Amino acid sequence: MAVLLASCGFQLRGQAALPFESMYVQTGGPSSFASQLARAVRAGSQTRVTDNPKDAQVTLQIIAEGRERAILSLSGSGRVREITLRYRVSYRLYDQKNKEHIPPSEILLRRDLSYSDTDVIAKEQEEALLYRDMQNDAVQQLVRRLQVTRIDS
Repeated sequence: MAVLLASCGFQLRGQAALPFESMYVQTGGPSSFASQLARAVRAGSQTRVTDNPKDAQVTLQIIAEGRERAILSLSGSGRVREITLRYRVSYRLYDQKNKEHIPPSEILLRRDLSYSDTDVIAKEQEEALLYRDMQNDAVQQLVRRLQVTRIDS
């Protein structure tokens, strides 16, 4: 099995090679996204996440983070049959000289979910699970976007 995996070019992702040595994550308040992102950067790269923006080479500002829920379809009797969930994160990256390396950008994720009035509790749990999955996906996407950023010294 190992020979087959090696011959097809498969290799584990490994550590993220971020182009800066230290980073500060700025939010407008407590954010589970920001703490999860900081944890992912600490665990998956050599980059140090600081508690003070003056100690950081770059600042990642989380401009906004939001969850949206909208009705996707209704039954013939007017009951909700499907909903769509959206998770949105806006961010920008700049250095100590206020030079922008990533202008204000956004990650938008969407999931569709069937809905039933008879299984409200189960559907609420499924919704929470989908939002957690979208947050994990957004963290990974942002780390990959940070990897390809060019930082001029």
